[in-house]
Amino acid sequence: MAKVIIFSAPSGSGKSTLISHLMKNVDNLHFSISATSRPPRGTEQHGVEYFFLSPEEFRQRRDNGEFLEWCEVYEGRFYGTLKTEVDHMLALGQNVVCDVDVIGGMNIKQTYGDQSISIFIQPPSIEELRKRLIARATDAPEVIEQRVERAAYEMSFAEKFDTIVVNNDLATAQREIVRVVSQFLEES
Repeated sequence: MAKVIIFSAPSGSGKSTLISHLMKNVDNLHFSISATSRPPRGTEQHGVEYFFLSPEEFRQRRDNGEFLEWCEVYEGRFYGTLKTEVDHMLALGQNVVCDVDVIGGMNIKQTYGDQSISIFIQPPSIEELRKRLIARATDAPEVIEQRVERAAYEMSFAEKFDTIVVNNDLATAQREIVRVVSQFLEES
């Protein structure tokens, strides 16, 4: 039976880097493509980076219960995971990796239960997270502070996840992610 691997983490915790490492080192993992109501950027293509839906179509599909999880990031700017897409991959025997916020992660876990594992990627501390966000140099100071505040909130949900991986040392966290996911996929 194919399984669902759910990742959630505060911004700057290294989640994307860890997922990328996992995808290269564990077979039969397929990344779940999210839906969004924002327009494509640059060379983004429908069904590749995202499923691009109009805000009206997103709302209609949300109201029809077609999303495992969704959120409205800004007014009229929605993101979510379509249940049909995840179920289609599972039916093909493909293990699905989801990268979602903490509430979305808990919702997906509730849907798939023991067929899924929820993994929370945690920075070693809020102060270390602040340093990483500053070093990234992609956000203004006020945006960094908003991300740090949000991270403290998100970290309060960590204990609700099946596994917490603290990303203090990248190589160690990469080995831990591969070990945890491989072990979960081997369980019958």
